[in-house]
Amino acid sequence: MRNKQINTVYLAILLFFAAFIIIPAVVIFTNAFNSSNGSLSFAAFQAVFSGNSLKTAFFNSCKVSVLSALITTVLAFVLAYTENFTNLPGPFKKILRTLAVFPMLLPTITYGFAIIYSFGKNGLITKITHHQFFDFYGFKGLVFGYVIYTLPISFTLIKNTMKYIDRRYLVVCKIMGDSSLKAFWTAILTPLLGTLAVSVVQSFFLSFTDFGIPASIGGTYDVVASLLYQTMLGSLPDFHQGAVIALVMLAPSIVSILLLNYLQRFNVRYNKITPMKMRKNVFRDAIWTLLSSIILVCMLSIFIVIFVAPFVKDWPNDLNFTWANLNSVLKDKQLIRVFNNSILTSFLTALFGTGLVYCSALVTSRSHLHPRASIVIEAIAQITNTIPGMVLGIAFLLTFKKTPLHTTMAIIVFCNMIHFFATPYLMMKATLDKMNASWETTAAILGDNWIKTVVRIITPNSKGTLLEVFCYLFINGMVTVSAVVFIAGARTMVITTKIQELQHFSKFNEIFILSLLILVTNLAIKTVKGIFNHSRKDY
Repeated sequence: MRNKQINTVYLAILLFFAAFIIIPAVVIFTNAFNSSNGSLSFAAFQAVFSGNSLKTAFFNSCKVSVLSALITTVLAFVLAYTENFTNLPGPFKKILRTLAVFPMLLPTITYGFAIIYSFGKNGLITKITHHQFFDFYGFKGLVFGYVIYTLPISFTLIKNTMKYIDRRYLVVCKIMGDSSLKAFWTAILTPLLGTLAVSVVQSFFLSFTDFGIPASIGGTYDVVASLLYQTMLGSLPDFHQGAVIALVMLAPSIVSILLLNYLQRFNVRYNKITPMKMRKNVFRDAIWTLLSSIILVCMLSIFIVIFVAPFVKDWPNDLNFTWANLNSVLKDKQLIRVFNNSILTSFLTALFGTGLVYCSALVTSRSHLHPRASIVIEAIAQITNTIPGMVLGIAFLLTFKKTPLHTTMAIIVFCNMIHFFATPYLMMKATLDKMNASWETTAAILGDNWIKTVVRIITPNSKGTLLEVFCYLFINGMVTVSAVVFIAGARTMVITTKIQELQHFSKFNEIFILSLLILVTNLAIKTVKGIFNHSRKDY
């Protein structure tokens, strides 16, 4: 009975991934190699590669993504170092952590419009400084937007690794007479080299595959994401050529998997980490705090306009305060329906996604499955972590366009569950791996089956991580745009796809107010999570 229950859960997980990963993958490959009459053909490949559009877009994407990834990693390192290797008071470090991840609460498509309203000729920052810093359309704007987008992820990655660097090596370097620069390289940078390389790879991949930022400020600077969107949903859509471009976009995914696996060997592991305070150095703390403050101010300053522009009568001509724009949105039944759709799809994504993540982690960490069976789920997590959202959206569009799932809320939820599976799965698995391995054995001796053991013992001890997973999936469900832009219909449109539509009518007040609704909702979810975690600590 015990094995039957585990095998049933495992089979259900495999069937879900087969239906929503393997079948869509086959469909997208089939469309790339088929002609319009259904026969095998390389015409789509010839059409795509014979012109210069893809070559130009691919080169542009690589160039802007590499530069963004390098800048992001340097800036994230500064923020992480300030938190971990200075003597700043705890409250200041908490503020730094909170502000560093703030952009994750907003969709990337909003970044572009915020940049326009901040650095344009009539932008808020331009008005304050009486100087337009740069032309934000095209290359420079994309770099700026991508850095803001990837900085929170890179900061979290480096910060989490930096916590486990043994600070005693700094003392050893000082005793050995090393200079401050050499000690910095030996004791801090060298153990972080693998993580820094991972940060560059991850930031490059996220920038290369993002659609939201190019959709708003890409201008005439073509990148692969915008080319793919135009090919699939432009004035003359071509699904076969779109499938070919989608396969090209998968190339960075394959390279990312290989590089990330290779970089694992550079991770430094310490047998024992001794907690130790940094020695007092006011000059060091002041310099790193100043650098971090500059980074955060530059990053967050563009979002100020979101809180200002919608609440003036006519930006930038009439700056008198008004509630009219907000009231107009709140009275618009269509926009409220879109907001309700976002709440519902995000909630369902979080609910069913948490169930999928939890079951997957249980069968790999808290059961006696054959090692090869566990490797299958591990491989799925790695694959989903590197599939671009746009490719996933196109695969779902081509697979389910003639089925009852087409343009339904269910297909958006399933797509989000696949898209965001990897990170929550790793979080959940790490928690389950740390629990006492003998709980299931003891429960079996007492007569409990596997399901009862999970419900009575494992789940109560996993509440914190389950809530963390739920919040992660909900927030990402609220801000995602790259995949859902292809599969949302008129009745199931969510806020991010509505924002993408509103830009064509230059309705920026509505765009910013909808963005604020996303922000407030995500902040509310994080607040609830914080209250729950605080109550658990008190208990």
